[in-house]
Amino acid sequence: MAAVNVVVKHGGKKYEVEVDTSATGEVFKYQMFSLTGVEPERQKILIKGVLKDDTDLSTLGLKNGQTIMMMGTPGGTGLARPKEKTKFVEDMTEAEAAQQEGATPAGLANLGNTCYLNSTLQTLRSIPELQTALSTYEYKQSNLSDQIPQLDLTRQLKDLYKYMSETQGSMQPVAFLSALRLAFPQFAERSKSGQGFAQQDAEEAWSQIISQLNQKLKIQEPKGDGEAEGEGAVVSFIEKYLGGEFETKLECDDPAAAEAGEQPIISREPFLKLNCHIDGQTNHLRDGIVNGLQEQIEKKSATLDRDTTYTKTARISRLPKYLTVHFVRFFWKREQQKKAKILRKVTFPEELDVVEFCTDGLKKALVPVRDKVREIRKDEEDIERARKRRKRNPLVDGDVTDGPEEAKGDKKDSKKPATSADGDVEMGETYKTDAEVDAEKDAALLQSKKELHALIDPELLKDAGANQSGLYELRGVVTHQGASADSGHYTAYVKKTAPKDPKTGEKGEEDGNWWWFNDDKVSEVTPDKIATLVGGGETHSALILLYKAIPLPTAEGTME
Repeated sequence: MAAVNVVVKHGGKKYEVEVDTSATGEVFKYQMFSLTGVEPERQKILIKGVLKDDTDLSTLGLKNGQTIMMMGTPGGTGLARPKEKTKFVEDMTEAEAAQQEGATPAGLANLGNTCYLNSTLQTLRSIPELQTALSTYEYKQSNLSDQIPQLDLTRQLKDLYKYMSETQGSMQPVAFLSALRLAFPQFAERSKSGQGFAQQDAEEAWSQIISQLNQKLKIQEPKGDGEAEGEGAVVSFIEKYLGGEFETKLECDDPAAAEAGEQPIISREPFLKLNCHIDGQTNHLRDGIVNGLQEQIEKKSATLDRDTTYTKTARISRLPKYLTVHFVRFFWKREQQKKAKILRKVTFPEELDVVEFCTDGLKKALVPVRDKVREIRKDEEDIERARKRRKRNPLVDGDVTDGPEEAKGDKKDSKKPATSADGDVEMGETYKTDAEVDAEKDAALLQSKKELHALIDPELLKDAGANQSGLYELRGVVTHQGASADSGHYTAYVKKTAPKDPKTGEKGEEDGNWWWFNDDKVSEVTPDKIATLVGGGETHSALILLYKAIPLPTAEGTME
């Protein structure tokens, strides 16, 4: 008996199996049945295609440590008593009901022109890593002015998000608002009419909250390979997940400076958001970002010994996992003594490609991954299209041109059956069933996803808080309705997350809909609503966009 030890992945678990290579596929399937409870006839084991019962395992070239994928679920023919007692919604506590699939998230009451804060808090809450980091945050006194825990903005945010997760009703963020106004007195400004507090700019609230979290919310990095014994470095959560870096070049516009030997100044600068500057030619988010990456400043040239203009150009050298984009719609109108609003229509994409804004070095790392992502998506679309076509008309032969290159080709063998001397047809290659064709295409896709993971730059792979493809998906939008920052109304849109099985932890598919947070009113809207938030008038227009790096497969080709 020649034995090989392999690893079989099934249902999110790994099984170490000793395989007798002198046996057949059927024997291997019964081994897996004893481990997983999945009957042999319901198993689909992918080893150079779908493993058949009569396959000689010695022909597969199995190697020690090789990973094999298995699909299939137990038949469940027998009836069994549920392991846990069924609990109906009416018997659940408010906190338990709020955790159920399909539960409506909590709203935030307007405490008097506080919609700017409510929309900001709801959008930030859509970052799961932030909620995880806050759950472990402990208040620590850092200086004499930091003596009262109740005034710690980070602690108040932790408590608020915890309470919000335990209800489907409305919360009053009184404690957080008090801490915010004490930390930043501008948010305690009274209304000009003398009644209540004044309306504020949501972007200012966003920036100040992020600033506080940047100072207070620290996380422990995992210890890297080759590092000395002990724990990893302590870093700022914001810098890791929401902070990027620019490589800037400052160059004198006057040719005389270069002729005199003045060299451009190259430096690195951190950033927490990209600005979309809007002018008469800005029609799309890309146009505004390009405007924001270049500016002219006036300063004294040491070479020319006089003031002159310089051009400062920025390129992104690090992309964070979460990218904040700010539409610079408000400007100070001197004659009216208020922040006026630029009402111009500016469109923005659901998926944002920022590779063109990066340094050459970062582009080199991102482009292969981005292109492979698009290639796999096309293959997936082709395969799904073929499956739908077969479903509509089962009599039509399966699509022989769609799918990855490895899975392309006829469903039948290219050779025609041979005929013997007595006229009988000799048995040759058999036709493949639709299930076998699908399995081959799935196996080819899995291999493509493994190849995609192998393309990720090693340095980016170590950085869990970085974008590794240059592609982002839109997850949150803060909107403003009105003609100035000092008036109008703010709301937030947050994309619904995929449902999660509370027992297995497995995620389903997203339905594409969004939650609309209008203070304490929370409703579900379809994706076409987001396309209307482009401005062009005093209706709701996007002010802040929150993008998240698209998910990439693991080394095994599966999505986490």
